[in-house]
Amino acid sequence: MNGTTFAPDTAFTDIPIVSLADWRQRPTHRQPFAEQVVEACHKVGFFTLVDHGIDEAFIASYFASLESFFALPTAAKALIDKRQSPHFRGWEQVGAELTDNRVDYREQLDLSTEHPPYAPDSMPPYLRLDGPNQWLPESVLPGFHSIVNEFLARMGALADELMEILAVGLGLEAHAFRTVFGERPLSFAKLISYPPTPAGQAGVNGHHDAGFLTILLQHGVGGLQALNPDGDWIDVPPTPGAFVINLGEMLQSMTGNYLVATTHR
Repeated sequence: MNGTTFAPDTAFTDIPIVSLADWRQRPTHRQPFAEQVVEACHKVGFFTLVDHGIDEAFIASYFASLESFFALPTAAKALIDKRQSPHFRGWEQVGAELTDNRVDYREQLDLSTEHPPYAPDSMPPYLRLDGPNQWLPESVLPGFHSIVNEFLARMGALADELMEILAVGLGLEAHAFRTVFGERPLSFAKLISYPPTPAGQAGVNGHHDAGFLTILLQHGVGGLQALNPDGDWIDVPPTPGAFVINLGEMLQSMTGNYLVATTHR
């Protein structure tokens, strides 16, 4: 995202690790735990989440389904080309997107929460962007739709829990953030494959995420980096079975720039 950057106020050199077991198994410790998470989000804007309860067998099955999707012939994936969706949902080939006016070397499938569609004449017009995803026929990739939907449902539940932790850590009512999103909350998902990139290029260039928070599942290959206030790119190493959590500009704005959407690539 372009615009003013509000960097963390300390030059972090690594990414903190947060165990969700501390929140779930120690009810009397929830307030200080939540405050520590908020401190990490204020100073770094990133953390690695472990002990989240999503089993590794399911994660492995999910990754296997993604690998099967990206291994399909281009003609099969083009059946759900993003350019044919009025809701900007679907598949994009490598080089289809730019970040900071530079090509992104990634192939991806964009999805979102699916609600009943608005009427074609709904106002304001931006409501019409909310619509169905594109899915391949079951005969092309059996089971893909089901396992991806299950993964997204689990991510939604985890996001709700993280919103509660952040609210408690900020001294708010536990459901303060969840109520902001109303009766049709939207989550956006990117299923991404990064091919080898040319020297000096990036899979996706430096940016901020625009939403509330991001839950990222890495697939064992490093490359993700976060920018600290000194201008150093800090590695966010993949941890088996863990999720990387980073904040978006929406949450930064809602907290008056106290919690930070850290630049990353």
